[in-house]
Amino acid sequence: MAPAIPAAMERPHFIGIGGAGMSGIARILASRGAAVAGSDARESETAASLRAVGATVHIGHAAGHLAPDATAVVVSSAIRADNPELVRAHELGIPVVHRSDALAALMTDLRAIAVAGTHGKTTTTSMLAVALTELGLDPSYAIGGDLAGPGTNARHGAGEIFVAEADESDRSFQKYEPEVAIVLNVELDHHANYASMAEIYESFEAFAARIRPGGTLVVGEHEGARELARRVAGRQDLRVVRVGESADSDARITAVVPQGMTSEVTVELDGTAHTFTVSVPGRHYAHNAAAALVAGVRAGVDPAALARALTAYTGVGRRLQLKGEAAGVQVIDSYAHHPTEMTADLEAMRAAAESARLLVVFQPHLFSRTQELGLEMGRALALADASLVLDIYPAREDPIPGVTSALITDAARAAGADVTAVPDKAAVAEVVAGMAKPGDLVLTMGAGDVTDLGPEILARLSA
Repeated sequence: MAPAIPAAMERPHFIGIGGAGMSGIARILASRGAAVAGSDARESETAASLRAVGATVHIGHAAGHLAPDATAVVVSSAIRADNPELVRAHELGIPVVHRSDALAALMTDLRAIAVAGTHGKTTTTSMLAVALTELGLDPSYAIGGDLAGPGTNARHGAGEIFVAEADESDRSFQKYEPEVAIVLNVELDHHANYASMAEIYESFEAFAARIRPGGTLVVGEHEGARELARRVAGRQDLRVVRVGESADSDARITAVVPQGMTSEVTVELDGTAHTFTVSVPGRHYAHNAAAALVAGVRAGVDPAALARALTAYTGVGRRLQLKGEAAGVQVIDSYAHHPTEMTADLEAMRAAAESARLLVVFQPHLFSRTQELGLEMGRALALADASLVLDIYPAREDPIPGVTSALITDAARAAGADVTAVPDKAAVAEVVAGMAKPGDLVLTMGAGDVTDLGPEILARLSA
């Protein structure tokens, strides 16, 4: 029997319905029978797929798009106060609901597994969703990226488990009450919302405090995650499981064997070793898979069966996703935009490339992040054989005086990197085609619209 639709969500209107988080919630509500409507800035495959499940999607933002009988207007932190649909909602007295509250309502009465951390959330959530589906458990899930197989970021399932990506960027993950929570790592990011590591830890502690009594917190090997484990150690009704390669891990990764673009991983859990294949390269993805294994087991899934099922995971959009090959050059897309993520993906691709050259097209994301971490971003690019750096993708932010991509290119050159600034995004495909040789790997990297360049580069290489 499908969970009931919350009364406020019977006729919801989503502002920015095409966004990664918003579209997933809209998709699940539509599948449960809600009359979903919304708007987005531009036409997209996501908008088309939402229409296919019965949602009404308007392109562009206008007050007239909001139906007067809407029961709620759903927004994310990216929606500005002067959005005409939001202004109209206030005029009509329609309740305004944050995306996280809508997602929390969908998880009511289900066994929730929430995946948090500064990096790796989407991949780990996807691994669990795919594996549980492979086992016939029919989970519901909401992910910040599209699965390679199903090609969608969310699903309403008939099973009792709901797997959700828990976003710390605006503290919205503090709304959830999971039975099992994963915290992969804890680092300073989202500088517009967090001024210090003290604030970050405070936020993650508040998230951990929401885990249901008798539940489990799975923490990764990152020092920030282990520090969180120490901070919550006094809670008697919470089980903490540490995952990693270190000797003090409760679930220990005993082997990570690279095999080209995959890895064979062995995890020792409760005295038994489980070996399985992870279909993306890199040690950090092996750690993500191990955390997914432990979380599923703590939710009651058989460990041997889950380990086998994790092999079914074939990737998620923008997480080292192969976009294609032309003229002997492979083009791969990465969502990495924080220096830690950039370094991890570049090291993984460097290992997979072996003797081939690694060429990177990097687009910085947010002025605030570039201001705080531009030096580290530049140093990360030194792992590539050559890099092109685009202008900053602003997303929801206004420019900050003096903050440009030059902060990154200067740091990269100081670290010995071969880096070129390419302000004109339209020129990138031509520049890459002039650089790339058969056997090279081209990596488009960033959280903005740099992902659109993959097909353009492939087309130019083919020509």
